Amino acid sequence: MKKAHWEKNLVELIRRASTDLPADVEAALRRALNREKKSSLAAWALESMLQNAARARRDGIPICQDTGELIFFFRVPVEFDTNGLAARARAAVSRATRLGYLRQNTLDAVSGASFETNVGYGAPTFCFEQGGRKTVDVRLVLKGGGCENVGGQYSLPDAGLDAGRDLEGVRRCVLDAVWRAQGAGCAPGVIGVCIGGSRASGHVHAKEQFLRRVGERNRVRALARLETKLLADVNRLGVGAMGLGGKTTALAVKIGALSRLPACFFVTVSAMCWAFRRRGVVLGPEGGVHRWLY
Repeated sequence: MKKAHWEKNLVELIRRASTDLPADVEAALRRALNREKKSSLAAWALESMLQNAARARRDGIPICQDTGELIFFFRVPVEFDTNGLAARARAAVSRATRLGYLRQNTLDAVSGASFETNVGYGAPTFCFEQGGRKTVDVRLVLKGGGCENVGGQYSLPDAGLDAGRDLEGVRRCVLDAVWRAQGAGCAPGVIGVCIGGSRASGHVHAKEQFLRRVGERNRVRALARLETKLLADVNRLGVGAMGLGGKTTALAVKIGALSRLPACFFVTVSAMCWAFRRRGVVLGPEGGVHRWLY
């Protein structure tokens, strides 16, 4: 593993994620702007978002001052040196912080002291999957604290929501989470949902939904229908951009499902803000770039 190649290209991945809004997200924000009245608060908020994204891209600066939790999703060959890859990713995070692509955004939960390189206990977050492949697929999500605050996890049945252990119950949970947020977490963004799993795995799988493009259709027909219905229902709530009202409260709803125990039926909801920082790259076995993603 050539350390220089890995670190250089992972730093570039972080730079692109932090400073350059993906094209599918930007296009969705423009469509949202076109649906609003020109003089409305919603239009003003969406115009500000797009101007902010354009300036960040032009000047090579973070889209948001909260550069967020870094979540790396790695798909690697069988018996690949994942410890070495994690070490190179930590070095890249440190370097990206020194270069200003990330802000000093990571704190010791006990003392409150800052980890000045954004490398701390459990930070950044790594998810590894080994398989029959020759390349290393790296996806990175930067998830800010504001949108992390407004997620939630439900255990069905839920008498308060009149939600049973079915897809209608899932729908009620998602709508409740969005309504409770009232635009906090910097709407409109993407809602990631996991049906099933455990209290731990549900949160990871809900965030994994952010790797999908805004317009991508779910491969599971029942979930594709639910995503379409939920997006329409969420946007009918009228919460709107930044909670200021309007026609777009979310750009997309993405749903995954995991197996569950008979005694448990969890619905985990994770929100991503409008500054949807997500990038990917496919690297060769020595760290060279095969292609950039998104």
